[in-house]
Amino acid sequence: MDKIRTLYKKYEELVLYVICGGLTTLVNIVVYGLCADILGIFYLVSNFIAWVLSVLFAYVTNRTWVFKSKKRGARAILREFGLFVSGRVMSMAGDMVIMFLCVSVAHLPGLVAKILANIFVMIFNYVFSKLIIFRKR
Repeated sequence: MDKIRTLYKKYEELVLYVICGGLTTLVNIVVYGLCADILGIFYLVSNFIAWVLSVLFAYVTNRTWVFKSKKRGARAILREFGLFVSGRVMSMAGDMVIMFLCVSVAHLPGLVAKILANIFVMIFNYVFSKLIIFRKR
């Protein structure tokens, strides 16, 4: 048990990121499926709606539990949120390209494309968050 606790402490940030990232991915996929498959909204619009809601969810979980941001004050938090959204805009561009290529070019089902796109998004977002947004100074 001590070995597991030691391993967890060593990789706590990564473990929490994977858990929160998994939940963010779930939010993204569920919202996408709801919009595209149930409400009949065009897949790229559905993808954008899913992105907005998952970014808000991700910011709160990443700030609070994963990177444990100590930033205080409206200006500091707005700057941090702005960087967070900027990073997510970059990953959204990659997400959209992957969705377009998978759905419109390769003719894969939208949800399959969404899962593939989310693998790229999770890796990019972790690196960007760790090195730029929430880096320890």
